[in-house]
Amino acid sequence: MNNTIKSTTIIAIRRDNEIVIAGDGQVSFGATILKSGAKKVRRLGKNKEVIAGFAGSTADALTLFERLESKLEKHPGQLMRACVELAKDWRIDKYLRRLEAMMIVADKNISLLVSGNGDVIESDDGVLGIGSGGSYAISAAKALIQNTKLNSHEVATRSLNIAADICVYTNHNIVVEKIKL
Repeated sequence: MNNTIKSTTIIAIRRDNEIVIAGDGQVSFGATILKSGAKKVRRLGKNKEVIAGFAGSTADALTLFERLESKLEKHPGQLMRACVELAKDWRIDKYLRRLEAMMIVADKNISLLVSGNGDVIESDDGVLGIGSGGSYAISAAKALIQNTKLNSHEVATRSLNIAADICVYTNHNIVVEKIKL
């Protein structure tokens, strides 16, 4: 039995003049669900102008959120630069290098996936996903975007529900944060 903590699915949808980041609430330890209502999506920045979601270790993600907020203070209004600086630190710093998490962050201008490998990736089509059910949620979101007129909130919610039906580490307790563009 694998006794590692596994958690979550996060999806970002940029569509119809809004950006939405949504995540489920499940935290699992091996075959046991430890928590079903964890909040893995939150607002960051001085004016809460950035939304972020994480997959992976909660303590690690909270550390990364704090670091990102400090980078945003240094580089206000420059999410890409703040994320690149965070990714550099994440790769170089002995302590940060051991953190096991991924993040999706977005503001009015850009949506980014940030990882400990130094990746800072912008989506080509406005859809990003991470976590154990990330691939399922991305697939569902792309199909919904191509075949429906649902808004970004509805696409995010439905794609996470589809992922939750497939991925045992994802549940239907969904938290959504949105920014109007």
